Amino acid sequence: MSGTGSTAPETPRGGLPPVSTRVMNLARFVTQAARRDPAGIALVWGEAIWSWAEMEARIDAMATALTERFGVAKGDRILVQSQNCNQMFESMFACFRIGAVWVPTNFRQTPDEVAYLAKASGATGLICNAAFPDHAAAVLRATPAIGFTIAIGEAPFGPAYDDLVDEHLGRQVPEAAVNRDDPCWFFFTSGTTGRPKAAVLTHGQMAFVVNNHLCDLMPGLSGEDAALVVAPLSHGAGVHQLTQVAKGVKTILLPTERFDIEAAWALVERWRVSTLFTVPTILKLMVEHPAVGRHDHSSLRYVIYAGAPMYREDQKRALRVLGPVITQYFGLGEVTGAITVLGAALHSAEDGEGVRAGTCGVARTGIAVEVQDEAGEPVGPNETGEICCAGPAVFPGYYDNPEANAKAFRNGWFRTGDLGHLDEAGFLFITGRASDMFISGGSNVYPREIEEKILTHPAIDEVAVLGMPDPLWGEVGVAVCVVRAGMSVTEAELAAHLDGRMARYKLPRRFVFWEALPKSAYGKITKKMVREELERRGDLTPPPGDATLRRSA
Repeated sequence: MSGTGSTAPETPRGGLPPVSTRVMNLARFVTQAARRDPAGIALVWGEAIWSWAEMEARIDAMATALTERFGVAKGDRILVQSQNCNQMFESMFACFRIGAVWVPTNFRQTPDEVAYLAKASGATGLICNAAFPDHAAAVLRATPAIGFTIAIGEAPFGPAYDDLVDEHLGRQVPEAAVNRDDPCWFFFTSGTTGRPKAAVLTHGQMAFVVNNHLCDLMPGLSGEDAALVVAPLSHGAGVHQLTQVAKGVKTILLPTERFDIEAAWALVERWRVSTLFTVPTILKLMVEHPAVGRHDHSSLRYVIYAGAPMYREDQKRALRVLGPVITQYFGLGEVTGAITVLGAALHSAEDGEGVRAGTCGVARTGIAVEVQDEAGEPVGPNETGEICCAGPAVFPGYYDNPEANAKAFRNGWFRTGDLGHLDEAGFLFITGRASDMFISGGSNVYPREIEEKILTHPAIDEVAVLGMPDPLWGEVGVAVCVVRAGMSVTEAELAAHLDGRMARYKLPRRFVFWEALPKSAYGKITKKMVREELERRGDLTPPPGDATLRRSA
């Protein structure tokens, strides 16, 4: 072949032929459900009901509008700011169908927070609920690259979503061909520190996660099942929605964005709900509410909770009320929750021999879990280290953030930033966090962001925010503040200062005031010393009747 200018193809290792990375476009789950059961119920929201055939047609119509009217192409990012609704449900699959990337926000975030997400994701389009005009305005001001806006409902900032669907009904665009590593979803998470980062979820990764959820969390789902959604579809509930659609399960949305426990239990009874996904705080509220005794919930098979540890007493109460139907899993957005699972059979309503209280379960099917020391070497049973994992559920990395990617991976293992240990049987116990991040009501809260906001108040000189145990929310923030000399500020004034500057779930439950913060020999404020001093002083109990800083559910 010398002198011909051509070279022989390189022989793959092992002499095997090249393997194509082509995978199924995830939007095909809807198509498959519509083919199997076109008249079957796909989605229920209030009194509105959509069949699988109707849902398929609406998704096709929006995919056509995005492509032909707005020029959306494969790889473009579409930001979606909305509470749960049928359009939120549809937008995921419309984006997937044309190979675009779905970029949902937490609808409770402030306009400025959402504007940052738009810029950080490189979004070129916005689908925004009419209830959030300030968010739309903030996004458009901060992100000149946004070329179009679609309004869910009637709003002055763009054509109405449903009008676009009506205009394009009956039309289709070709389903985008996708490879395993093609992105489909930017899942915003701050990991362990700093501002939110866009974790890139891919078509191949999510196909594995769907199979893993069906294997480990909800085996045997079918079109006879119904799922109640009590959490935002923008995060973990959206992953569960994708899993349910894969099996033709009907999805039931709460009628309003307000979490109404009476309405939730009424829907469980009316639709014979068999599965729901929630966080420990919400599960605790649901099983302690009198409505649980007024409605038939015998249809429940899988009540899945994740996002935070659950207090043992709350776990036992849920088992006594609901029966042996609860399943826990542990994971991060970067791994879409797929690290460990504690199935229903491993839960017990009573303490005793053989009950591993406090464990978050065993490694998910197809996932390797390892506890490592600071050098990345595995530690022995019952030795504490950083929880790391590897497997097809692990994301490929953060979008446009090489520094974060370098910190997140070591020797091929994803580093969770959580500390824990494995026992001899492989059950994982989380014992702490490598960072200061804490989890309140199932949401990650990052003290540095809150501290920076508090320090914008002119009376505050120093501040340290810590997560402290709370029987309802799991953990809540406590802000320890040092006031500048000659100035004064009250708890209520600080709460008012923060209101609107960040999502409400991030607001500290308590503000306490000290003359100085404890510091190390190097002059550094250490959270460990602050925590010890808080406990010594007994500054963690709210004053009687103080409702100023209470969070709304």
